[in-house]
This record gives sequence, C-alpha cells and structure tokens, in this order.
Amino acid sequence: MAAAPALKHWRTTLERVEKFVSPLYFTDCNLRGRLFGDSCPVAELSSFLTPERLPYQEAVQQDFRPAQVGDSFGPTWWTCWFRVELTIPDAWVGQEVHLRWESDGEGLVWRDGEPVQGLTKEGEKTSYVLTDKLGEEDPRSLTLYVEVACNGLLGAGKGTMIAAPDPEKMFQVSRAELAVFHRDVHKLLVDLELLLGMAKGLGEDNQRSYQALYTANQMVNVCDPAQPETFPVAQALASKFFGQRGGESQHTIHALGHCHIDTAWLWPFKETVRKCARSWVTVVQLMERNPEFIFACSQAQQLAWVKSHYPGLHARLQEFACRGQFVPVGGTWVEMDGNLPSGEAMVRQFLQGQSFFLQEFGKMCSEFWLPDTFGYSAQLPQIMRSCGIRHFLTQKLSWNLVNSFPHHTFFWEGLDGSRVLAHFPPGDSYGMQGSVEEVLKTVAKNRDKGRTNHSAFLFGFGDGGGGPTQTMVDRLKRLCNTDGLPRVQLSSPERLFSALEGHSGQLCTWVGELFLELHNGTYTTHAQIKKGNRECERILHDVELLSSLALARSAQFLYPAAQLQDLWRLLLLNQFHDVVTGSCIQLVAEEAMCHYEDIRSRGNKLLSTAAAALCAGEPGPEGLLIVNTLPWKRTEVLALPSPGGAHCLGLIPSSGDSAQHGLCSCSHPHLTAAPAAPAACVYSAGASADLASRPPPTKTDGSVTLDNGIIRVKLDPTGRLTSLVLVASGREAIAEGAVGNQFVLFDDVPLYWDAWDVMDYHLETRKPVLGQAGTLAVGTEGGMRGSAWFLLQISPNSRLSQKVVLDIGCPYVRFHTEVHWHEAHKFLKVEFPARVRSPQATFEVQFGHLQRPTHYNTSWDWARFEVWAHRWMDLSEHGFGLALLNDCKYGASVRGSVLSLSLLRAPKSPDATVDMGRHEFTYALMPHEGSFQDAGVIPAAYSLNFPLLALPAPGLAPAAAWSAFSVSSPAVVLETVKQAETSLQGRKLVLRLYEAHGSHVDCWLRTSLPVQEAVLCDLLERRDPAGPLPLRNNRLKLTFSPFQVQSLLLVLQPAPS
Repeated sequence: MAAAPALKHWRTTLERVEKFVSPLYFTDCNLRGRLFGDSCPVAELSSFLTPERLPYQEAVQQDFRPAQVGDSFGPTWWTCWFRVELTIPDAWVGQEVHLRWESDGEGLVWRDGEPVQGLTKEGEKTSYVLTDKLGEEDPRSLTLYVEVACNGLLGAGKGTMIAAPDPEKMFQVSRAELAVFHRDVHKLLVDLELLLGMAKGLGEDNQRSYQALYTANQMVNVCDPAQPETFPVAQALASKFFGQRGGESQHTIHALGHCHIDTAWLWPFKETVRKCARSWVTVVQLMERNPEFIFACSQAQQLAWVKSHYPGLHARLQEFACRGQFVPVGGTWVEMDGNLPSGEAMVRQFLQGQSFFLQEFGKMCSEFWLPDTFGYSAQLPQIMRSCGIRHFLTQKLSWNLVNSFPHHTFFWEGLDGSRVLAHFPPGDSYGMQGSVEEVLKTVAKNRDKGRTNHSAFLFGFGDGGGGPTQTMVDRLKRLCNTDGLPRVQLSSPERLFSALEGHSGQLCTWVGELFLELHNGTYTTHAQIKKGNRECERILHDVELLSSLALARSAQFLYPAAQLQDLWRLLLLNQFHDVVTGSCIQLVAEEAMCHYEDIRSRGNKLLSTAAAALCAGEPGPEGLLIVNTLPWKRTEVLALPSPGGAHCLGLIPSSGDSAQHGLCSCSHPHLTAAPAAPAACVYSAGASADLASRPPPTKTDGSVTLDNGIIRVKLDPTGRLTSLVLVASGREAIAEGAVGNQFVLFDDVPLYWDAWDVMDYHLETRKPVLGQAGTLAVGTEGGMRGSAWFLLQISPNSRLSQKVVLDIGCPYVRFHTEVHWHEAHKFLKVEFPARVRSPQATFEVQFGHLQRPTHYNTSWDWARFEVWAHRWMDLSEHGFGLALLNDCKYGASVRGSVLSLSLLRAPKSPDATVDMGRHEFTYALMPHEGSFQDAGVIPAAYSLNFPLLALPAPGLAPAAAWSAFSVSSPAVVLETVKQAETSLQGRKLVLRLYEAHGSHVDCWLRTSLPVQEAVLCDLLERRDPAGPLPLRNNRLKLTFSPFQVQSLLLVLQPAPS
C-alpha cells in the first residue's frame, strides 16, 4: 500500500535530499556512496622525479623506482612521472571502468604515447575513463603514465593563493586504483543536485521551487542506492519534471565551454604550455562524447605552444575546429593588458593573432575575447573594427570597487567614434560550473532586461586551466528548457552575438574608456618590466623603420621579417595582462626581463645591419650615422663618442626642409656638428655649429637657475623646483607658494591584491620627502647644456640621485633620476603643483588622448584617484598649460592643480622581491602657451622617448640630402614604417598614421621612395577595395577624422639590378 501523503517541513526535506547526495555524510548508505562500485589497487606503481619538464619520449626512458600511495614528491616546480601498470578484473566485463587518481599537483595521463586527460583535484578531474564498457575481447592489462607537475592549479603560494611560492612545498599521491563507475548513479546525482538548486534558488514563496523539492523528495523515497533496479523509477520522476517547458518569453542562456588560462601568473610560462595540454586534451574527450558541446579558446600563443610541444593534440583541435566544436576566439596573440601596451603593439596583437588563426584553423576571429584584463583603452573599438572584429566580450568590470557598471550588453564607442557590440556575461564570471544558482544569477543580475533576452554563460575551471567537466555539460543539457528557469542552450560565440545583434535596437551606448575601478597599482608595479616594455616598443619601431629605408635604398638588403616576427612575439607575450602589469611571481618576472634583453640585443644588431646597408658599405673612415626615427624636424643636443672613450656634446640641427625620419653621417664624432634631419635625410658632416651659448647655471644662496632662453628653471638648495618660467611671456608655471619636483611617500597596504591594488586611503598617508640644503650642485655649466644634480635620502633604506638638465633649444627640462629602492608597502611619487586651473586634465593613450576630471564630484570621478597614461599628461587652461612627460612610467594622477607621476611601489606578493634595487628613469616638465596641441607637447614626448640614434657607420653615407617622407600637418603622426606582412619578396611597405590632435584634417604625405602604387589597407594589411590612391609628384592626399588611424600600403618599384 502506498504511503499516505504527509506534511513536509521545508528545511528537513531539503536537508534530507542534501544528505542523500552528500560526499561527506552517510556515504555508507546514500546515493553518492554508490557512484563507484568494486575497486582494486593498480597492479604496480613506480615513479621518476626530475627538475626538468621533459618530453614524453625522454621521460619514459628514465629509471623508474617502486612507489606507493601516500608517497611524497617535490619540491615546487619539479615534475614526478608515474608509471601505472593496470590489470582489470575479468568480473568487470560489461562495466564502465575508471582509473581513480588523486594527488596534489596537476596531472596529465599519457596512453600509447599521447596525452589523453588532465587530472586535478582542484579542477574536479580525479578519474580517467579506461573504457565505457569493458568488452570480452578487450585487453585486461595496460600501462599508463601520469605526469604530475609539482604545483597546484593556481601555483604554489605559501599560505595564501597570491603569496610568493613556497619553494620547498611537497606533494602526495592519495589515491591510485581501478574502479567500476556507475553512470546511472551519476545521472541521478546530477538531477537531484539541479532539483535542490531550483528549490533553494527559487525560494520558499515560489510554486516551482516546491515542485522541485517535492520531486527530489519523492525520488529519495523510491530510490534504494543498494538496488539499481529502483533507479529508473526515480529517473522517470526527474525526467517528467525537467520535461515541463518554460514559456516563449524565457531568457536564453548561451552556454559556452571555456577555460581561461593565464599565459603566466602564479606559475612560469613553461608550466602554461602543460596547462594548455592538460586542459585541452580533456576538452577533446568532452567534444568526442558530446557532439553538441562547443568550446571557445583564445590566445594564439598558447595554441602555437601546443602545436610545437603536442602536435598530435594540435591536429585533434584542428579536426574539432572543422566540426565547429573547437572555436578559436579573441583574435590576439595573448590576452594582453588593455591599458599599457602602445597602440602599435595592440595592432600587432591582432595582426599576429589573426594571422595564426587563419593559418592554423582556416578563419579569423570575429569577436575580441578579453575576460580578465585590468581596464580597456578607448582606442580598442577602432583597432578591433580595423582587424575584422565587431564583437567584444569581457567580465572584468564586474570587479569595480566603487561603481557598478550599468550594462551587460551595449554598444561601446571608441575615441574615434568606432562602435562594437559589447557583452559582459551577467553571471560576472568566466568560470561557471553549470549550477542552477549561476543560471538564476545570470538572469537576475542582467542590467539590460527588456533590451535584450540573451546572455553568455562561460563554464569551465579557469585562470590556472582545467576547463569544463562532463558533470557541467550534463547539468546544462538537462536544463535546456525547464519551466521556472531560463532556456539553456549549448551555444557558440557566433550564435550568441548573432542573437544579441538581432535585438540590438534598444541597446545603450557607452562612450570612451572602460576604466576598471580596481588594480590601479598595476600601472606602476615592477618598474623594470614597464621600462623594458617601453624600450622594446621603441627598438622594434626603430628597427622596422631603418630596415624599411634600407630595403628601399638597397637592392641587396634583405628585410629581417622572420627575426622581427620572433621579437614582436616575445614583446607581445610579455604584454600578457599579468606580466607587463607586474602582477606575477618572481620566476615570470625574471623570464620577462630575459625576453626584453633578447629583444634589445638582437634588435640592436638588426639596427646595425640596417645602418650598414644605408651607408651602402662605401669605403671610408669609420663614422657615425645619426638617425632621427621620428616624423618631424628635430634640433637636439646629443652626447657623441669622442677619442679615448669619453663623450662630448654635439648639437644635431635639423635640415631646412620638412623631411622626416632623418639620416645623416658624422665622420668626426668628437665634433659638435652633425646635421641631422628628420625622417630620412642623408648628409655629410658639417663644420662646428655656431651657437649662441646661454649663460651658465647660476648659483646664489644654494639655489641654481637654468635658463636656455625658452624656459627658466629655479631649484632650491634641496633640488625642488621653486620656479618654472616661460621666458618669452614671463608666465610662471609653478603654483604660488608651492614647490615642484616634490617627492612624496605613501603607505601602500591594499585590502588583498598586493601587487595589483593601490587603495584610495593611501592618499591620507602622504609624507613629503625633505632633502638637506647643500646637496644641490652645478653639473654642466652652460654652452649647449646646463645641469644641476642632488642627492636625496628617501628613507633609512632608500636613496635617490637626480640630474636636472636643460639643453639649448629644448622646450622642456629633464629630470634624470636614479633610485636605490628598498622598501616594504611604500609608494613613491613626484608632484608638480601647477599655476593652472582646469576641471579636467589630458592623458595620452594609444593613438590619441583623452580627458579625465581633476575633481572628485561624483563616485565615478573619485574612483579614478590613480589613472594610467603613456608618454605625457597635460593640465591646461585657456592660453597656458603644463605638461609632464616620461620615458617609462604609466601611473599618474591630476588632482586639483597638482600633476603627480607614480614612480615606484613595494608590494610583497606574489613576488616578494618586486622593485627592490636600482632604477633609472627620466621625466620632463614642459610649460607652454596655447593648447598642448599647438605647443608641440606630443612631439616633445615622442622626442623624449625616441632619442636620436648614433649608429656606427662602416663608411661615408652619400653626401646628398635624402628625405623619405614628410607629412604636411602637425596633427598627423607617421607612427610606423614596416614591410608588409604578405611581402615575401620585400618590395611592399606599410605606413601607419594617426590623427593626434582630435581634429578633422586633410594632409599631404610626400615620399621620395620609388613608389609604384599606394592603396589604403586595414590593420591586417588587407587592401581597400576602392583601389589605389592618386599619386601625383610623389604626393598623396589623406583625410583624417579625430583620432583616426589609417594604414597605407606602398608598392615599391622593382629594385634596380
């Protein structure tokens, strides 16, 4: 007789079902305890330990020693290989058999010489399916290898996740056995967990919640874990419940398999290679078992690593890509930082990434995928659009500390007006696990209800890899269309954005940068990495320019395309969002510094090779080739080598025309003359320049005054700036009663993310660093350069020396700074109070600039207490302004009238040594009349960052002047000159220009190169279908809108034989 219906208490009923599926309680009699049946130990276990990451073929040849469950191995970053001999009992015929493996560290199973599955406790992958159903004829004995990395999914932090790694950490195998797996129990567990999720998630006042709970309770009633014949009745109850459909208006969730793998972070680059293999080989298994499962995978670099180290796996990924299940996304080489890389470096991320995806998978990406970086430049929409990308996905702005971003689906409009369709998964995560709670959160938190009815749901373990599991896929398949929940479909990025685009008429538009209100410390942390980034961006710019000019001038010169691709890819790798930001462990930082050194070393050799080609190898006395790699005329003081190894100063005047990218020879480097023109001119050495020397620095009462006729700088006896005057107008730039060049120290203790965060409350701890009178001394006394220098004790452990330099003809004063920094949780900045009043300041970004408020009116304003900028920032009122330039810094702020440049931090995790030691950097101060555009702040900042090159020349350069390019408008910057990617024979160049002032402008580009054809192209160097541009008298007319980036493909005439 059936049991009579009973009143049910919500909590006891709920907990009854919870205990029935619990992995902790009552496993002797509940359903969870029956997930695995009979088991037996592995026949034999042996191991081999190595500090190297050996390839499989080499590892299996090593000397394996007997091992057993419970053995420890290590230490951190070592690898333990296990040989696992298996014998499956005959009695298990017809059953699903698994290898159950649990160990600390990240494991990878190898079978028949190929990787087959990742194993990680943290990633809920603790068993490997040996056979879905053991057949009578199947072999009973086999040998597997398990490669275990001595690090966890998220590194090996000592005590906390982001602490510096514990180098002596040991690892242990806690389980190694064969077991029968009960698939029917697994299915029931999935259903019961989903019913519990609905009961809890929909709440006690919801009818469907009670239906879910009562169904689960009834399943417990009819299901006897010890009697599998009762399972179908319970399964039928679940199927009936989940078969009840939702309405047509239900929100649709697009579930996308994903596995965010940081290219380096709390583990080194080389470990990421193995993380990719462990994660993606598991995904291949899932794709084989679930034809409807689709996996989105970003970062070309990681796929290139897998191609190199695991060619068999790469071939499988290509196969599943053809089926539409493995979907490359993102279009970039790595998921780079969205703030610090230059505009050109961002272009190269897409150029290298899209090229790789096209070559290896037959198509380019149509969506930019950057879920985890620390802010997004306002120029990204334009760069995306010109790289064939119309859609953008991230979720990081959900981390905002102060303001909630108002949208999840919207149009993002960039600096130039370009728009892309942007989507933030409303669940605010890229590591969902397919639970009902997450599905309900995705609908509830969607801030664009009523405007769109579709959302992304990215599922799979991420950051350290791991990826989706079969359980996640089973959950999401079960929830495909169930009353009470949104529709869930296993989908693709293309289907998601197609659905969003189809209902985009009501979407709002966000204009400008997507500023993350967190992780502002990453603009400053690890100053040496920041410096390496800026220097290597410059070196690659210069190598490409000189090589392009050499290509145009010399029939014998071979453009170093392959070497440049290698160097660019190294730089792009370092621009990953946990490397250039400094939020990585010491091992990664050391590798990054080696990458920069490699770029410097090989880049300088390539510069010398190009210089030799430009000198055409003519015999003659050794001289110098002075090169201006910037697109405007320059007259600068340059330190030139002189006999005996010393240096002396030379003034390098520009030629009288508007030539750019200048070359000139100097056969007597110790003289003070070497006429150099901008952008590609070649001269013979001239006589000594006849210069009206300025008065030497004067010193009275311990102060020093520097004056070059353009600006007058007065330093007090401790090196602080008491006056900065524009000589022509007599206008003072320093605020009345204040001093500039004031170093300030702050306490810098964030809430948790040490290397990442600087909190607003650090501003309450400001302590000016006071120097001692009498430390200021005169350096160079007049002539072409005046300078003074001083020492400053920052603290008992840290000191600073600085040389303040003013050159003849230079509109800015430079501060060459050397710091010996040994602090803990301190933040060093330098401040310049300006005699300027404005509610907004201007900051350089990629290919342009933007304004940010100087006040804290709203929460959106004060959340930007620390911002990022590239080479300059400027505070201007009508008719006058003050610009602060730098050669390797990114953190900045302007509050009220005080310009502040962030110099050094001292966090202790995840790298306990970060920024300790010696630093060198330069910043400069430039007062100006009129707007910063008309005053030349932009070219001044470029000049500070791109010094004139003095390259050894093997012989005399041609005597005739030679000008390669000139641009008629100061608003247009010729940023890049390079060989075209498709130009294997080398006779095509690409020029990249952008409008820098924020104006509509027509300009003429003049060239003296033997150009056969000129055509506009996109950033991927695909020709404009409109065809060639009219080229008359070696001149092209170009039209720009504000901040527009244009690329030009120049086909050169065949080289003379």
